[in-house]
Amino acid sequence: MTDVWKRIRIIEGDLTDLDVDAIVNAANSTLLGGGGVDGAIHRAAGPELYNECRGLGGCQTGDAKMTRGYQLKARHVIHTVGPVYRVGRQNDPALLRSCYESSLRLATEHGLKSIGFPAISCGVYGYPMNEAADIAIRSAAEFLESHPDFEQVVFVLFGSAAFDLYQEVLKGMMSS
Repeated sequence: MTDVWKRIRIIEGDLTDLDVDAIVNAANSTLLGGGGVDGAIHRAAGPELYNECRGLGGCQTGDAKMTRGYQLKARHVIHTVGPVYRVGRQNDPALLRSCYESSLRLATEHGLKSIGFPAISCGVYGYPMNEAADIAIRSAAEFLESHPDFEQVVFVLFGSAAFDLYQEVLKGMMSS
């Protein structure tokens, strides 16, 4: 598992500036843009992204679809729809986990080797950051364990509080 931890990076910054094979868009089900990460990716990629997304027919919660990156440094955008968090709803963790698994599977199917994730569902969708960080990092580690050729999973966090929390979760997993 030691090699896995070397292939997970956590940075504070702007996901749209990341130079990887694909960045993941925390999208809404229409895939046609919105606020937060979704809006930032659509603005940075340019109108061609919107046009391609129009032809995808939306996306279900927990699933993922891929487009080109257009004006982004990333060559592709993988759009995934996270759950809108509701206290006590039993399937939210499984749906959030599925976002990461579906995105990573799609990247692998297309021969990609590096991916950047935001904190899916942690903005307006209200998922508690500490629970989401555990799901995200654990999903990435399990994927990397079974895919030794995949080079890197980067979590790009907005703000020092999110960055610090993800770092803490990662350190806890590395030491257990």
